[in-house]
Amino acid sequence: MNIVTHAYARAGLVGNPSDGYNGKTISFVIRQYKATVTLRESERFEILPGSGDLTNFDSVGAFLRDVKLNGYYGGMRLLKAIVKKFHDYAAKQNLKLPMDKNFTLSFETDIPRLVGMSGSSAIVCAAFKAMMAFYKVDVLKPLIPNLILSAEKEELNISAGLQDRVIQTYEGLTYMDFDKKLFAERGYGEYVPLDPPKAPPLYVAFDPDRAEVSDVTHRNLRAMYDAGDATVVGAMDKLRKLTDRGRSAVMNGDWDELHKVTNENFDIRKTIMPIAPENQRMIDVARGAGASAKFAGSGGAICGVFHGEEQFTKLAAALKAIGCTTVKPQIWE
Repeated sequence: MNIVTHAYARAGLVGNPSDGYNGKTISFVIRQYKATVTLRESERFEILPGSGDLTNFDSVGAFLRDVKLNGYYGGMRLLKAIVKKFHDYAAKQNLKLPMDKNFTLSFETDIPRLVGMSGSSAIVCAAFKAMMAFYKVDVLKPLIPNLILSAEKEELNISAGLQDRVIQTYEGLTYMDFDKKLFAERGYGEYVPLDPPKAPPLYVAFDPDRAEVSDVTHRNLRAMYDAGDATVVGAMDKLRKLTDRGRSAVMNGDWDELHKVTNENFDIRKTIMPIAPENQRMIDVARGAGASAKFAGSGGAICGVFHGEEQFTKLAAALKAIGCTTVKPQIWE
């Protein structure tokens, strides 16, 4: 038995980083980049190392580049964590999974690393899908992101929110409301796939040299939020309201309004989180070309609205001049 599953890169169109703070967001997948997990039935249980798990390199220089892109941990720890959480969930549901039915897990990914396009969660999400198929277990769809996040937060102590896991589960373009009351009542938020009459003219650009770990920044923000910092709490409320404006703009095909909304999102973010000069330059260059611009995630990648092919060509050229790759995201199949 060979099971192959995918999960795609994502960009936060509006609302981030409020997803971890009972906020609202709209995100979309970028189908040009994906994590692929292969599950093969085997005599022994095995998790195969990915590129970030290697301990043998052609040179010290190659090792140092690998550490910059992948840190000191690759994908194996992610797969270990989600296998454990999957079995924890099955035990709580009184599902008797066969312990003598073994498999080998492997993965590959071309999602740019550490630029806020959710490469790590994509690996976990794809692995969860593979195990559901292998064990023939159905999990209520809105609960899947919770389980994926729990593997990263509870097992690996990674500071993250639900947005990435929701969009990688639902795919397409999805509106999310993480209202505290909803979680108290049923354990998950409101997740609404959006099907606008016209596809919004969006771009995504990233610079692989801007790779950085977002975990520390998010930990600092969490501490300020939990302490009741007025600026942070106020910003999260603004981002909730901004997301509803963004949803209306998407569904009404109002690209001028969506342009304003995405720009405002970054400007609000800037009041509560530090912006590296290199990341600010990406924003400035994109806006200078006439497009809107905000972070797609935690930094290193941006997204926004462009207006016409001539502007997109100008935008892509300007971003290329500072080392960025620019794509029109394929959101739907």
